[in-house]
Amino acid sequence: MHPAPLFRETDEGVLAARVTAAPFALICASDGGRPVAAHAPVLLDGRRLRFHLSRANPVARALVDGSPVLAVVTGPHAYISPDWYGLEDQVGTWNYLSVELEGPARILGAGETTALLDDLSDRFEGELLPKPVWTRDKMSEGRFEILLKMIVGYEVAVERFEGVTKLGQNKPAEVRAKVAEALEAVGETDVAGLMSGL
Repeated sequence: MHPAPLFRETDEGVLAARVTAAPFALICASDGGRPVAAHAPVLLDGRRLRFHLSRANPVARALVDGSPVLAVVTGPHAYISPDWYGLEDQVGTWNYLSVELEGPARILGAGETTALLDDLSDRFEGELLPKPVWTRDKMSEGRFEILLKMIVGYEVAVERFEGVTKLGQNKPAEVRAKVAEALEAVGETDVAGLMSGL
């Protein structure tokens, strides 16, 4: 988490919207004091974060009921050249949005994991319309059950939910406007738009 209070984001509505917009998280855990991490698609419902991992994944081997989990979601981000500020004695930086969700993990049962997979399919297949929606009913009999045994589903009861909004708020508005214009020129339209919206 960024140490500067100016960049901290604690509005849970804003944070939840970020997770919904970029639902792919870095899942971090500890395996005997050694940090381990994996990427996974996530679903957030209130303060309940769900995801699944391959049983062979080192993170899955490290997570038992009650294990602490840190999930990090990164939104739009871009390098900011010091040349763009129009001010002397500046250095390059990175502007970005991120969210951290932390809490104890709970291993989901087979029925809950199946529901998670159905929910993930509904969410992401729905974004591909007008393509016909894929469902597990399209699989050969017994195949889903075989694959289900190869993964572990998790639910994290989110106890810490905060983020970073680092978009040059420490610079004057006219400087941010110059930076946003420069970002547009190099194709970094997401961060440029966010900066222009401050």
